[in-house]
Amino acid sequence: MSRILSLCYEYPPLGGGGGRVAAQVATALVERGHQVLFITAGMSHLPLKTTIDGVEVIRVRARRSREDTCTIFEMILWILAATPVALKEAWRWRPDVIHVHFAVPTGMVAWVVHQFTRIPYVLTVHLGDVPGGVPQQTDRIFKLIKPFTIPIWRGAAGVTAVSSFVAELAKRAYGIQPRVILNGVKLFKNSPFSNNASTSTQSHAIKSELLTDGAVSISIDNSKCHQARPTRLLMVGRLSIQKNPLFAIQSLALLRDLSWTLKLIGEGPLFASVKEEVIRYGLEEKTAFLGWLEAAEVEQTMKQSDVLLIPSLSEGLPMVGVEALAEGLAIVGSRIGGLQDIIEEDQNGCFFDLEKGPPAMAKAIQSLIENPKDLDNMKKASLQKAKDFEWSRSIDAYEQLLESCYKS
Repeated sequence: MSRILSLCYEYPPLGGGGGRVAAQVATALVERGHQVLFITAGMSHLPLKTTIDGVEVIRVRARRSREDTCTIFEMILWILAATPVALKEAWRWRPDVIHVHFAVPTGMVAWVVHQFTRIPYVLTVHLGDVPGGVPQQTDRIFKLIKPFTIPIWRGAAGVTAVSSFVAELAKRAYGIQPRVILNGVKLFKNSPFSNNASTSTQSHAIKSELLTDGAVSISIDNSKCHQARPTRLLMVGRLSIQKNPLFAIQSLALLRDLSWTLKLIGEGPLFASVKEEVIRYGLEEKTAFLGWLEAAEVEQTMKQSDVLLIPSLSEGLPMVGVEALAEGLAIVGSRIGGLQDIIEEDQNGCFFDLEKGPPAMAKAIQSLIENPKDLDNMKKASLQKAKDFEWSRSIDAYEQLLESCYKS
């Protein structure tokens, strides 16, 4: 049995997929008999200390203002506040190893603790903490801070990445080859597809284009249209530039005369803009904004969906995509490196090219709406693909690496 000090600047309900992965890894390690003390961020409505699923959680408050996102200034404040707390707990508790999620900002805390205690640390990188991972958001800041991050990487006893794409970015930026440990998921017994399958049978001739002013011109031949129920589309995550939700709405506007519904789980800086876009294209009756949901509610919503949409500009290995596989959803995603581990083209989903604009995504979605048998086959293929992400494999890898770092 090991004593593991886990560090991450986010932990549910704060943050997105990376924080959820960190929490799930910690919980799984506890289930295997290890002791885990987790230091993370806090807010005024959350307890300073609590135990969640056997994990002792300490929340360090540093003026964070929102659950779903954290500014660079708030990250800096958290580093300053969390470092003395982590040092105190390291000296008091004497962990065998430190598991740190995100090289930036959390890695700095681990590096400082290591300098004073010589306790080894394992670094797990997710995407935005690696140069080039989210270029539209972090390129400018990495030009300033990259020299200060090099010691964090070189000081780690082990480095892991959540996908082959993130591992390649890390190798390119730092000359270090991380071990790829895919985000895992516990597999469920899904209901028979005969009860959950798309039963839509539609045939349309569709011509659509985005006009120069952003409006949509659509021409659909409904003469052969028949359907039993709409194809159920789903998006999950922060409504942010990286997740590209406006692109998805513009794509669906091209298909507004087809039979589909869309549920959006999440909030974020583009929430108002996405709502405005939905109203602009007259998609209110097809679209439902659910806000942030508890994990069980997200799972239930997935069970009632057919297709997960991931139009992101960049991804590491989106946890929501892995969970969608386990629930048997087909996936339509942008052709980016972080989705290559999840989508097998024309097997369990479809890629589209972002540079070809909303019509490319619309075409991919349209093919699933109009071909229910293909959709059902993709959903079954997702269940098979989910076996590649079986949770025990990921935990085996983390457990072996963490133990090797202090036993060697």
